Amino acid sequence: MWLSASIYNQVRHQPNLGASWIKIKQSMESAKIWNLVIVIFLMLINWAIEAVKWKIAMHNIQRISFFKSFRAVLSGVSFSVNTPNRVGEYLGRVLYMEEGNRLRAVSLTIVCSISQLIVTLFVGLIGLFCIRRKIETGEMIRGFDSSLWLQVLQYGVITVLVILTLLYFRLSLLARLVDRLQNRNRYDWLTHSLKNIRATILLKLLSLSAARYIVFIVQYFLLFRLFEVDIGWWQCCWAVSVIFLVLAILPTFAIAELGIRGQVSLKLLELFSTNGLGISLATATIWLINLVVPAMAGSLLIASIKIFKYRNERN
Repeated sequence: MWLSASIYNQVRHQPNLGASWIKIKQSMESAKIWNLVIVIFLMLINWAIEAVKWKIAMHNIQRISFFKSFRAVLSGVSFSVNTPNRVGEYLGRVLYMEEGNRLRAVSLTIVCSISQLIVTLFVGLIGLFCIRRKIETGEMIRGFDSSLWLQVLQYGVITVLVILTLLYFRLSLLARLVDRLQNRNRYDWLTHSLKNIRATILLKLLSLSAARYIVFIVQYFLLFRLFEVDIGWWQCCWAVSVIFLVLAILPTFAIAELGIRGQVSLKLLELFSTNGLGISLATATIWLINLVVPAMAGSLLIASIKIFKYRNERN
């Protein structure tokens, strides 16, 4: 609530608010409305890529169809909205696996998430380097030495990125180290799947994660065009990459993410555009299309699973 009120106050006090609103209304009535249609289509592409990722990751323990993987991904989104940093996503996905494979599927789903996180940290770090001077001169971080704060953030991200990347490409070594622990049988569900995952699979997952990232950037750029946010492609790319970086670092609930996403987006993107209203509308639209709509679809799929099981039990 506090973040939402803060965003409202920032937008309300932006210069030329009335002119911005008129331009946005005119844009919505023009051919630019097709941008919204394309963004919705890209949402389907985005989750389809994630479904392919998960299907590839599950191949060693259970072969599943693309459409089953797609349903599992949407169900995972539904579970994730009320959990910190979307950890509930794993629970929704494993519902579609056979009972003996569910714990193994969790470890491989974590690998999928790590591949996406590596891409987010890597591109976000580049974005931070590219617009660091802009952030420092824009006085985004008041009351602190912004140069020092950004330096600490950069070194922290580099450290985490190096560790994650090494662990990602040495999963079999990590599994063998876990096997040496006492009571190692407790961790069989975790290590069994990791021992057999090949480097080619890991590279595929990273490539697909990068493809998803590009889709996200294009969605933002199209909506900025729709809502008359005057920002160039590379400015959009680097600013949005830093937004994703901040969201990856902060512990948030997906259902409450809109406020944080909106606040961070306003702070960063107002370095390039004065149209705070357009920035807020673009951010809210992205959140609705990429998260709320898939979560609603996932809820229906989960309900259908429960109904199907109930009927089977009665029969």
